[in-house]
Amino acid sequence: MQIARVALDVPLHRLFDYLVPEREELSAADVGLRVCVPFGRRSRIGIVVELPHTSELAIERLKPIEAVLRDLPALPADWFRLCEFCATYYQAPLGEVMLSTLPASLRRIAPPKARTNHRRTKPPPPCDPPELTAEQQGALNLIAAAERGFKAYLLHGVTGSGKTEVYLRLIERALADHRQVLLLVPEINLTPQLETRVAARFPSVDLVSLHSELSEAARTRNWRAALDGRARIVLGTRLAIFTPLPDLGLIIVDEEHDVSFKQQDGIRYSARDIAVFRARDRGIPIVLGSATPSLESWANATDHRTPARYTLLSLHQRAIDSARLPVVQRIDTRTEKLQDGLSGALLLAIEKRLARGEQSLIFLNRRGYAPVLACTNCGWISHCTRCAANLVLHLLDRRLRCHHCGSESPVPKACPTCGNQDIQAFGRGTQRLESTLAERYPEARILRVDRDSARNRKQWQALAERIHSGEADILVGTQMLAKGHDFPKLTLVGALGADAALFASDWRSPERLFAQLMQVAGRAGRAEWPGEVLIQTQFPDHPLYAALVRHDYPAFADVQLREREQAAFPPYTFQAMLRAEAPLMADALAFLETAKAWPQAENFDEVMRYDPVPMRLARRANFERAQLLIESPSRRALQTYLGAWGAALAGIKLPAHLRWHLEVDPLEF
Repeated sequence: MQIARVALDVPLHRLFDYLVPEREELSAADVGLRVCVPFGRRSRIGIVVELPHTSELAIERLKPIEAVLRDLPALPADWFRLCEFCATYYQAPLGEVMLSTLPASLRRIAPPKARTNHRRTKPPPPCDPPELTAEQQGALNLIAAAERGFKAYLLHGVTGSGKTEVYLRLIERALADHRQVLLLVPEINLTPQLETRVAARFPSVDLVSLHSELSEAARTRNWRAALDGRARIVLGTRLAIFTPLPDLGLIIVDEEHDVSFKQQDGIRYSARDIAVFRARDRGIPIVLGSATPSLESWANATDHRTPARYTLLSLHQRAIDSARLPVVQRIDTRTEKLQDGLSGALLLAIEKRLARGEQSLIFLNRRGYAPVLACTNCGWISHCTRCAANLVLHLLDRRLRCHHCGSESPVPKACPTCGNQDIQAFGRGTQRLESTLAERYPEARILRVDRDSARNRKQWQALAERIHSGEADILVGTQMLAKGHDFPKLTLVGALGADAALFASDWRSPERLFAQLMQVAGRAGRAEWPGEVLIQTQFPDHPLYAALVRHDYPAFADVQLREREQAAFPPYTFQAMLRAEAPLMADALAFLETAKAWPQAENFDEVMRYDPVPMRLARRANFERAQLLIESPSRRALQTYLGAWGAALAGIKLPAHLRWHLEVDPLEF
């Protein structure tokens, strides 16, 4: 009888053999079809990955496939290779990887019937492409001159330098060559703006988007269009990297440095890194674009000690001749008295913009009204009872909220400990800043943009339309406003509270801070509207701010890379993190100690194991959390270790309610 080896969405590093009923006989072309199979007490959807001649189990122990689903073409071989790479590199079960990449409707026993055609909104009128700058043309010429096949390009361009126009010209070439294009963006909020621009340039081309806020039917419809080749351009967020594309000829990753490309739960993969593998596997070019590339990508493009893995393409000037980079100034808050957290220089700059009818953005990457509520009488603080963190005051709806576990409670009228009614808010969030500015400038139209005011794509689009139409004079926002948005009347950016990241315990903090400030600074000024950026700081002489004033990312990156090389931090070493969480910290640490004591570890000379320690946020949602860092100067040695170690971890007897996961190339510590 015929045997089919099937991948299932279960947390086991194995595949499962089933008998193929005679009525459903499969051929080699059917590998990649979905099947319905019995598993335990219920049926599951799986994917046929192989048709072996024999099974490790006796034939009489194999259960038959219940149904072969032929509503879709078989998933292609290159998609299999992509999933296998992800499963191997990130130490995840292959079945979990494969099934998790499919739309939810295709993972259910009776998926709804999807229409064969996909809907498209009416595209805007086609627009004439702008004239290219010499730098843009040079970048395109270099790519065009390259031999066909895999090539990775790092497109480093200051904000406003026209990286998107380079993308569009490359897409045009790929379409002319009858190839599909995959364009990845880090955030859902960036999708509509880019989708509109791409659709305007290619009005007759089928373009689909893939992201988490699509309805289930729309996601399935768009995914199918990509699989059968009808969709020629796919624009999506992180998960779109797994979309099967039979004619794929180009991959573009916009804002490649963004941490949103790294999945932080479940299968913890990096969409950017998988995109590079996919391009290499398919033998096609990939373009990684950013004004502030990740230090890993910058090292891949600039390390002269070894052959560069990436080709660096630089755009130093803004694309419009009259558009100048904003002037960045540091305001020394050690010598200037602040008024409700705002310096006199910043207040004066805001008033000038109000008088001229221009927009200002005050950037504070901390939402809520205040980080903590406290009693000055007895010292009570609004701690979260479930996490090692404070409850944040959200004054508008009179709630205390934990930004880690989501728990909340009403704002108390008096101190819960001593009854003192004079409890106070300490620190500032975007809500408090909005309130302060409203009191100072009652005639100004103030708009706050953060995760509280823009919880979904629809709300964000409504806010963006108000900004573009000039219905706001002062914007108060978090990093949501820093990424990729073009607000023509915005000429002033004021940055508050940036110093905390300079000396944070996470060694990646300076890199993220520089990227944040460079991005938000790039919102200021366009064409005839010159921009100004004011950064309030107690450390005006810090090298990070000095590089920011010069708009000198290369200098900043080179210093950071030298420091990382001296400290043996990535990208000069490779890491994995084993994390455990349990109701008791002792149980989490004991599991990690057992994992570290794996007897075979002594056979891996190039792998270093550190001691288990509590995580920085040691308790979250009533679970105590700890971690164990594994490190090696050799990626291959680390992968070999992890592959062998994973089986040993699965065999450790766990206390009740203990959970663990292994993350390769961790970004959070």
